[in-house]
Amino acid sequence: MSNLMSLDLPALTRTVPGMLEDLRSDHAGEAGAVMIYRGILAGSRDPDVRRFASDHLRTELKHLEIMESLLPRSAHSLFLPMWCAAGWMTGFLPALAGPRAVYATIAAVERFVVAHYQDQIGKLAATGSAAALRATLEACQSDEAQHRDEAEARGGHRPGAALRLWTSLVALGSRYAVIAARRL
Repeated sequence: MSNLMSLDLPALTRTVPGMLEDLRSDHAGEAGAVMIYRGILAGSRDPDVRRFASDHLRTELKHLEIMESLLPRSAHSLFLPMWCAAGWMTGFLPALAGPRAVYATIAAVERFVVAHYQDQIGKLAATGSAAALRATLEACQSDEAQHRDEAEARGGHRPGAALRLWTSLVALGSRYAVIAARRL
């Protein structure tokens, strides 16, 4: 992270169009992710689910700290309180339904996040800009892929229709949240 302290964000945003908006959506997403795991912890009494959520919460708090160091407060999403509330509900509701719902939800979120980070990594690679930022995004993406893989492994067999509908809504909500966070 020390290499990131010298990041010239204004210059980067001139070199890589949309990077400020990407970082705003990353910050909002990491804040939402912290709240997803807090919602899971508020709703679940299952010791394995709670351990899973606690472990992943620590990782997401580190990611949020990184994003906070990159993005000036003035550039945070205006909808940040809404992303936090939505994140908490995205964790809490499946926690009430049980472990399979939690793991399916996390897998759906992380599939989206891995692809979202890949888009940004690709932009930076194409321009040859900000190697330290690209390495940081790659590290965050790797953590998210591990969360996805662990959730998929714990989730078991193919989810039923209700859980598939829920995870589709989660994925769609994630996509629209990024669109909104990039703008405001």
